[in-house]
Amino acid sequence: MVITVTGAAGMLGSRLVERLTADGHQVRGVDIRDDATVTDVCDIRDARLLDRAFADSHVVIHCAAALPSYPPDQIRSVIVDGTRSMFSAARRARVARVLHVSSTAVYGLPKQVPTPEEHPRTPVDTYSAAKAAAEEIAEEHRAGGLPVAVLRPKTFLGPGRMGLFAMLFEWAEEGRNFPVLGRGDVRIQMFAVDDLVDAVVTVLNAPDEVANDTYNLGADRFGTLREDFQAVLDAAGHGRRVVSLPARPALAALSLLERSRLSPVYGRLLHKLMADSYVSTEKARRRLGFQPKLSNQDAILRTYEWWRAERHRARPARQGRTSRDPWRQGALSAAKIFF
Repeated sequence: MVITVTGAAGMLGSRLVERLTADGHQVRGVDIRDDATVTDVCDIRDARLLDRAFADSHVVIHCAAALPSYPPDQIRSVIVDGTRSMFSAARRARVARVLHVSSTAVYGLPKQVPTPEEHPRTPVDTYSAAKAAAEEIAEEHRAGGLPVAVLRPKTFLGPGRMGLFAMLFEWAEEGRNFPVLGRGDVRIQMFAVDDLVDAVVTVLNAPDEVANDTYNLGADRFGTLREDFQAVLDAAGHGRRVVSLPARPALAALSLLERSRLSPVYGRLLHKLMADSYVSTEKARRRLGFQPKLSNQDAILRTYEWWRAERHRARPARQGRTSRDPWRQGALSAAKIFF
């Protein structure tokens, strides 16, 4: 097939381009940034350039998005306007199917855990609201007869992932303890990027009546936040430990730092780390026959091993613009002296 991947310079998009090319497909990569995996340097909000990029494509895999760290107007523009533009171009190109990579962020801070696909979208911030609005656009086109798969992965990580994980890895490598809010005994589900790529390929190869649906995706095997962070500290080999911080005072301080733009830890993440956060993946197992291979700890330790090998390479000038960049720690960097 001829497959177009938006966000092809990102962590997920670049891996998909490599995998699909290896599988024998003709793959086009669309991204605003030039990269080895990008064939069309294009803003997904540019209809003229998208028409050229989508020409003769059988399938579009939509990975392009903004991060929660972006300014609110950019989040809405890239995620909502970009998704609307992408679907319009896909319609004009008469593609056979669209795979829309969404996020479990659309659930907001759900009370029902594990969270099923039927749970209402209850966004709590600009990012989750934009992701929810993008899903509504996807569902409009699905109702109009275009087969659309909506995939909702948990936070995914693996070689190439930086973001806030770079802070944990840096502190571990320097021989520091690492803090958690409260006891750290909440269960936080993540997802290995290798498994996410496998899931996308599984949906790509599924018949329309199966692919034309919405699926949660996440690790089947996961424990507590304390266990996952401690695994990284153990791998660092300095004998350091995860240490608990009083939850309410720490949450108040981090919220203040976020509002002052002195910390990259955004509000929804702070609150998510205070309660169990995992989704039901039974539907993907039952309808797609998909089962992830890697656990939370497998994914985070593979990412740490990659980071150790790559950390001395030159960093991008503009940190934190993609999940492949380390995020600036801001005031949190100064807090290292206490750990």
